[in-house]
Amino acid sequence: MKYVIIGNSTAAVACIENLRTVDREGSIVVISDEPHHCYGRPTISYCLMGATSRENMKYRPDDFYQKYGVTTKLGVKVTAIDPSAKIVKLENGEEESYDKLLVATGSRPFVPPMEGLDGVKNKFSFMTMDDMDALEKVLSPKKKVLVIGAGLIGLKCVEGIAERVGKITVVDLADRILPSILDSEGAAIIQRQLEEKGVEFILNDCAQRFEGKKVTLKNSGREISFDVLVVAVGVRANTELVKEAGGNVNRGIVVDTHMRTSLPDIYAAGDCAEGYDSSTGSNRILALLPNAYFQGRVAGINMAGGEAEQTNAIPMNAIGFFGSHILTAGVYEGECLSHIQGSIYKKLFVKDGRLVGFILINDFLRAGIYTQLVRDKVDLAEVDFSLLADHPQLLAYSREARKKKLSRKV
Repeated sequence: MKYVIIGNSTAAVACIENLRTVDREGSIVVISDEPHHCYGRPTISYCLMGATSRENMKYRPDDFYQKYGVTTKLGVKVTAIDPSAKIVKLENGEEESYDKLLVATGSRPFVPPMEGLDGVKNKFSFMTMDDMDALEKVLSPKKKVLVIGAGLIGLKCVEGIAERVGKITVVDLADRILPSILDSEGAAIIQRQLEEKGVEFILNDCAQRFEGKKVTLKNSGREISFDVLVVAVGVRANTELVKEAGGNVNRGIVVDTHMRTSLPDIYAAGDCAEGYDSSTGSNRILALLPNAYFQGRVAGINMAGGEAEQTNAIPMNAIGFFGSHILTAGVYEGECLSHIQGSIYKKLFVKDGRLVGFILINDFLRAGIYTQLVRDKVDLAEVDFSLLADHPQLLAYSREARKKKLSRKV
């Protein structure tokens, strides 16, 4: 059996590791347009700030590919998939045949049309190691940096460069920072902490026109000068290969709970895939590193002839900024139970007798229990939720439920 994987990040690594638990003999070829050994994308901000090294950014050791019997073709772009001939075509004119194919192409920055943007010399995205390298070359203590986008990517960039530049201004059309994962109260806590580091936020506004090193904002008319521009408005899933091959694509590549696409012997996983979200009961993109690994695991096992499903995926984010830590999961619907004291922030959302979501800031004590309640859709009648809400612990479960959890195989 010959396996081909397009992509070389988290989902690809998970696919390789778990495929080998079923098939130790088949050949594996990894093709990626990035020339680097597999690395953790979330670490690029930590490398910029000096909290980790390039060597430690590697997601797996140097001998990973050799250990798992993988042939790599790095720095080479796949241009097309021919599902009838079961080949992938490369930009260098080569072709690679496959028996089973995984598409783990991730996502790319979304850059909305902005007048004059093409004329900005020092403009960057912030998603890859190459983005990090390019940005690092222009940083200096007196530079003024403008970041368009106050989401996860934009603010991780802010954290990475804060100690290396003179001034950072962040502009976002939303009314709060991190609008995809935090409510207004939680966002305000993190915003204050970032402002204490000298970061300026301009919200409810967007770039209307760039002129050299100056931008005019649309709603306020304010003009901001800058030396370096980072555009971190959002991302788009890389779905084109599957779409052009005739596969079913929405915002992401549509997959079932086995990670199969609509095309025979072709699977998809990671940020490019639109899989099942158990918190909503529908398919959608969950662009999260743990989800990418879980999807890659399921794909690898099934590609090799095993049996695995991903049925309990939920949106979940674990992220930190300058010592503050955020953990969110599920959906923010139903009754809200809250505890807010200074920088400690906890909100639990209960609907139809189940915990459906939570927001935790600087309060992670046994947060895994909350995550499990959401993921497993536990009936709160089975637990002492008043105890769990204040002090999450296994003692809040019944004796029988504790016995099951403690004996559960990992």
